[in-house]
Amino acid sequence: MKQLILITPLLFLLTSTKTLAEDTFAYFGFEPDIITNYITSKKKPGYVRITVELMLQDAAYIEVVEHHSPLLRDAIVDILGKEPEEKVKSLKGREEVRAMCAQKVKELLKKETGNEIIRDVLFTNYLYH
Repeated sequence: MKQLILITPLLFLLTSTKTLAEDTFAYFGFEPDIITNYITSKKKPGYVRITVELMLQDAAYIEVVEHHSPLLRDAIVDILGKEPEEKVKSLKGREEVRAMCAQKVKELLKKETGNEIIRDVLFTNYLYH
């Protein structure tokens, strides 16, 4: 009976854990950084420069994302260009903008390819002036 008790947890661990090969994901970074203006209340325009990394569901999607990168870059620039200064400069606003970009990029790639390609969108560098 003791042997059966020891084997059961081992079988559970072997059947329930994922290997690293099953959970392959990759990152795609836009080159160069995205730089665009945002809406300001002052006479002088403001701009934001961000480094955007796309977290992909699988490394096999890198070429697909690279092919559609102009469309994705345009969508991100469009979102950023419509945001007010207060949102661009606040931490909460930055997170809201990142979430909007993630949603839009996911929608565009789903429409273009029919697949769920993007896990998340990361802003790894975020500078505003």
